Amino acid sequence: MKQDLKQIQGPIATEMEDFEKKFRTFMKSKVKLLDHITHYIVRRKGKQMRPMFVFLTSGVSGQISEATYRGAALIELLHTATLVHDDVVDDANYRRGFFSINALWKNKIAVLVGDYLLSRGLLLSVDNGDFELLRIVSTAVREMSEGELLQISKSRNLDITEEVYFTIIRQKTASLIASCCAVGAATSGANPDTIEKMRLFGEKVGMAFQIKDDLFDYGQDVVGKPVGIDIKEKKMTLPLIYALNNASWVDKKRIIYLVRNKNEDKKSVNEVISFVKKAGGLAYSEGVMNQYFQEALALLVDFPESAYKSSLEDLVRYTIERKK
Repeated sequence: MKQDLKQIQGPIATEMEDFEKKFRTFMKSKVKLLDHITHYIVRRKGKQMRPMFVFLTSGVSGQISEATYRGAALIELLHTATLVHDDVVDDANYRRGFFSINALWKNKIAVLVGDYLLSRGLLLSVDNGDFELLRIVSTAVREMSEGELLQISKSRNLDITEEVYFTIIRQKTASLIASCCAVGAATSGANPDTIEKMRLFGEKVGMAFQIKDDLFDYGQDVVGKPVGIDIKEKKMTLPLIYALNNASWVDKKRIIYLVRNKNEDKKSVNEVISFVKKAGGLAYSEGVMNQYFQEALALLVDFPESAYKSSLEDLVRYTIERKK
């Protein structure tokens, strides 16, 4: 099993290297301050999993083309714009262990930088006539916004059902990975059925990815985010929803009271975590995550064997076996 992202990147190593150079040129500006900030953004990039999904699905579905680079760049530009704006909304000072744009340059500049990245992505597609790619990615951005707003509205009442939870993570997280895979297929010369199949594949991967993220909140591994952060933010995730659904009326009332009123108190947060573990919330969530993982891999069965396909399967495994 390949666990190292560098190894998984093997078949697309050259493309990823070329993509980084192209991406820098796509972000270029004549304004010195803007150039300085975009250079900072490029330097602190994360694992680059989104471009990897684009290039690998393109290789599996057909041929990697010049449009594949533009599709990957469009996703990165629009996604980075949403992250910059998110940090302003959340008043967050850090992103992936680095200072956020708003922490270094204040909110006004951060919002304008987000707007700039958004416009660069839109123009990159419009100037090259990539309207199908623009439609795929714009749909994902719309869904991400809707998912975030749905989560905010539901967290006020703490009344999220499993069905609502799946809708939220499908929109908030899975829609972006789904768009990566749809863009990869669309730029490879694939037919509409294959594009839709790859979109669905990405959606299932995204669902598994988010459930894995939710499990981290219960101290499954040493990770980047502090244990109990979702509880502190009153986010109703699958382990907690399952535990509450299977609790007595008294326990349910007590736990909801703790999440609503004592979410800043470490002892109360630990009590909620302990309740979820005892109720089997983690085991249940892992089972659901593995179901999505298996369904995603099943969608790749009919594609011919290749180095791209092997790496794509390994990348899916990485999303649910990662330690952070």
